[in-house]
Amino acid sequence: MNKIEVVEYEEKYRSLWDEFVEKSNNGTLFHLQSFLEYHPKGKFNFHHLMFFENDKLLAVLPGGIVDSNIYWSPVGASYGSLVTEDIPFEKALLLVDTMMEYFEKNGFKEIFLIPPPIIYNKVITQHIEYSMLYRHFDFELHYISHAIHINFKKDFLSYFDKTARKTIRKILREQKIQIRESTDYPTFNEILVKNKAKHNAKPTHSLDDMLRLSKLVPNKVRLNMVYYEDIPIAGSWLFICNPKVVLCFYNMLLYEYEHLKPVYLIMYETVRWALENGFEWVDIGVSQDTKSSNPMTPALSLINFKERFHSRGILRSTYHYKFRD
Repeated sequence: MNKIEVVEYEEKYRSLWDEFVEKSNNGTLFHLQSFLEYHPKGKFNFHHLMFFENDKLLAVLPGGIVDSNIYWSPVGASYGSLVTEDIPFEKALLLVDTMMEYFEKNGFKEIFLIPPPIIYNKVITQHIEYSMLYRHFDFELHYISHAIHINFKKDFLSYFDKTARKTIRKILREQKIQIRESTDYPTFNEILVKNKAKHNAKPTHSLDDMLRLSKLVPNKVRLNMVYYEDIPIAGSWLFICNPKVVLCFYNMLLYEYEHLKPVYLIMYETVRWALENGFEWVDIGVSQDTKSSNPMTPALSLINFKERFHSRGILRSTYHYKFRD
C-alpha cells in the first residue's frame, strides 16, 4: 500500500478540489470551495486538507481550527468529514490513520467530524466511518434528520398520508395559493427572519449570505415562493447537494397565513420537482427540539408532520476523537 501525503489546501488547488468533490462518492455542495467562499474572509480559521497517493488526489477534508487545537469538519457548513471516491476498505483505513497521524503530529487535541448521512453516497459504503470507529472514535451526539426516498412506483401523492393528500388536492383544486421559482431573496429573507423570531431564533444565513451563494453556486440553489393573491406568504430554499439529494434548508411561512397550509404546497412542489429532475432523495432536515437542554431531544410534532410526506428518519452523527495527553 502506497504512502499517503497530506497537503494543506491553497487557492491554487481550488479547481482540482471542486472537480474531485463533484466526481466523488460522498461529496456534497457543502464540501465545495465555491460554496465555502461565501463566508467573509477571516470569519473562520479554515484549515482544509488534501490527501495524495502517488500525486493523485485520494481525499479532501474541509474544516477549520477552533480554540487553537481542536479541529472541526465542517466549519461554516452542514456536512464535512473525508470526501473520497468509492475506495476499498484497506485504503480507507490507511486514509483515516494518515489523518490521525497528521493531527497528532501537529498538536491537535480533539477532532470532530460530521459526514453526510448515508443517503448522500452514490455507492452505499461506510468504510471511512467503520475505520474511524475501529480507531476508537466515539460519537459526540446524533441528530435525527428526515428524508423522503423518491422510489415511487406510481403517483407520488398516493404515498403521502391521508391528511396531506386531502390538503394538497384541495390547494391544487382551489388555486388560492400558487408556488413558483423566484429570485426575490429580500422578500424571502423577511419571511425567514419573522418566522425564526417567533421561535426565538435567528437564521443561519443573512440576506447577503443568500445573495452571495446565489451568485457563487447558481445551479445548486433554488428558491421557491408561495403567493396568495400576489402576496408572498411562504418560501423554501433548496440546496442541490449532489446528484442524489436535494436538501430543504429552509421551509418558512408567515404565520398569519398558516390556515392556507402553504407548507403542504411547498412539500408537494419540492417532491414533484425532485422527481422530475432525477433525484433519489429529498432531505427535509433535522428534527430536534431546540428548546430542550438535551440537544438530541426529538421534536415529535415536527417529526409527525414530516412523516405525512413519506419521510423516514436518518442519522446525522458527529464523530469525535480525543488524543491522549
